[in-house]
Amino acid sequence: MKIPKRYQNFLKEHPAVASAYEALGTSVHSAGPLDAKTRELVKIGISIGARMEGAVHSHVRKALENGAREDEIRHVALLTLPTLGFPSIMASLSWLEDVLKKPQRKKK
Repeated sequence: MKIPKRYQNFLKEHPAVASAYEALGTSVHSAGPLDAKTRELVKIGISIGARMEGAVHSHVRKALENGAREDEIRHVALLTLPTLGFPSIMASLSWLEDVLKKPQRKKK
């Protein structure tokens, strides 16, 4: 996976903080029974709810890398509709498609 330039800069500028952040992520991921694909699908939903476009992009990429299908990813967005409303789902669908429709992405 290509690491975004902003995060690459963060790694260089604040290596100790980045290391602690990554260790926290590793600990949280291993703290429960969910597999990597399921965790990333959950994180897509959380990112949509928080209206964090960059996080949606990141977790869509990670979900794909962990075997999620496009229909599963889109289903996560649909599940947010009753709680977040129509305008939010329209925005989140566009964020998903930013990643899913990238021409250089190879479909599995």
